[in-house]
Amino acid sequence: MKEVIIKFAKDKLHQVWQIENFRDLVFGCAERYRDKTAFRLSQQGRNITVTFQDLQRDYRRLCSTFFVQGLEGKPIAVMGKNSYAWALSYLAAATVGVVVPIDKELSGEDIDHFLATAGCKAVIGDRKLLDSISKQENVLYAATDEAQEGEQTVRSLTARGEYYYISTGKKIDTFPIDREKMSILLFTSGTTGSAKGVCLSQKNICANILSTAKTVKASPRDSVLSLLPLHHTYECTLGFLLILYWGASIAYCSGLMQVSKELVEYSPTVLFVVPAILEFMLKRIKKEVVKGCPDRYKSVFAENTLRKALKKVPLPVSMIIKKKIRDSLGGKLRMFIVGAAAVSAETIEEFYALGIITLQGYGLTECAPLLAGNSDFIFNPDSTGVAIPGVELRILHPNAEGVGEIIARGDNIMLGYYNDEEANRSAFVDGFFRTGDLGRIDENGFLYITGRLKNVIVTANGKNIYPEELETRIGAHDDVEEVLVVASTDHQGDVCVKAKIFPNREKIKAVLGHLPSAEEISDFVRKIVDGVNKKLPAYKQIKKVEVLSEKLEKTTTQKIKRFGKNMSDQSAPVSEEIETGIQNTDVSA
Repeated sequence: MKEVIIKFAKDKLHQVWQIENFRDLVFGCAERYRDKTAFRLSQQGRNITVTFQDLQRDYRRLCSTFFVQGLEGKPIAVMGKNSYAWALSYLAAATVGVVVPIDKELSGEDIDHFLATAGCKAVIGDRKLLDSISKQENVLYAATDEAQEGEQTVRSLTARGEYYYISTGKKIDTFPIDREKMSILLFTSGTTGSAKGVCLSQKNICANILSTAKTVKASPRDSVLSLLPLHHTYECTLGFLLILYWGASIAYCSGLMQVSKELVEYSPTVLFVVPAILEFMLKRIKKEVVKGCPDRYKSVFAENTLRKALKKVPLPVSMIIKKKIRDSLGGKLRMFIVGAAAVSAETIEEFYALGIITLQGYGLTECAPLLAGNSDFIFNPDSTGVAIPGVELRILHPNAEGVGEIIARGDNIMLGYYNDEEANRSAFVDGFFRTGDLGRIDENGFLYITGRLKNVIVTANGKNIYPEELETRIGAHDDVEEVLVVASTDHQGDVCVKAKIFPNREKIKAVLGHLPSAEEISDFVRKIVDGVNKKLPAYKQIKKVEVLSEKLEKTTTQKIKRFGKNMSDQSAPVSEEIETGIQNTDVSA
């Protein structure tokens, strides 16, 4: 029997105040929350607060500078580590032009490709990232952090805007914003060959903010420690824009190694996380409890789940342990909101035993991102929740068990893929967006994700890895005849990337001048994969390789079958499985 009671009050919703666009959000927050803290920053050892009125002032100024720089309607890239400068730049860029958030972990080569594809006329980012890319004429570059003398920064552009705000006749205050047009362009993959650009409007994002606010309530008394990268739609819409809408405050974590210290320092009440972070926290908590509790109870906590162990010890001991755990999380944490990958019901129940509720949801970048979720009124630890207000979910072609592809319709659904009509035609059916995920919906409307229809590999921390990208990179080498990239697991049981490679033995023979041995073939393959890995972010790197002795299974049109026995870890005769140069898979968010 579940220890977490299922709540179900589908028709009950919180009251919300309306916003049509990002300017409404910024100006409305300044009017409602005024001198309350929007951002808590640490700069050169000093603690700094930015109020909602400060944010409105800086937003007006940076938008005004963008107008004077001729960026109206133009794509503006924003990249780098989470910071107030990133957040401010995002809001201003999406208002004046089109913001293009870019993953800071990408190589300079891939960033250059996305900047060129989007036609960016301005690039805002960390100085280190700006140094890694090719500079173009007639493009504005500005650092989010400190720069060398003479270089532009977000701070200098904002300061300059104090004059421009007046000289433009306070244009930003009355500038017409078309909420239906593309304001955000997000690339879903790191590949230069098969990337999809997701086109979102301010209507899409604002609809998602309002729908979520109707189901989950927070207030200016709440605070968030931002752990996930802001270029990810999940963190940007919910962990940033929704937080502002609530009137709560945001602090940015300086690194995952600093989480424990900064939880205590900032005492957040709400955390937006991925399952990997929750599981890491739970393991650390369990370890510390076993280490620190009285000797007579060590075995109880070592041999049981946390929630069961807390019931087995005397109530005073249980209360003391709970308090110490909560103090280690800052003392005020009341809620986790988790997305980007599935979280187990057991993990949810463990934190529930500590008095911390965990609300999991489901969404995609193309949906701005949330489609379904648990909430203040609807809660089921086994499910990813129900459709949020304004979203209609259906199951396409369900089987006998009710499982089929999840499709969705609502104001939060993207405008389409950037300059890709073929992808757009296949992405929609009867006005519904095809998520590519498999699931079922029960009689109460609870959604259960049962698998992936798309090829994307999702790591435990919610990172998306697109096999086609890695296949393109590996297949570019003449020494490789066929390649298939699949999900596998490492020795710790975490999802990792595996490449099945059928080498071109004739090419290798020509290079060596003799018939290659199995060891020599493996050496060739290893060098190819290691070279590819060096150009990839850590979480995408290939950790396992199978050197195949037979070609992969194909369709009648000679296309490699992505599904079926090729997906198995032993899909074809294997000459050997080799190790790459990657010793550990990075699971950081």
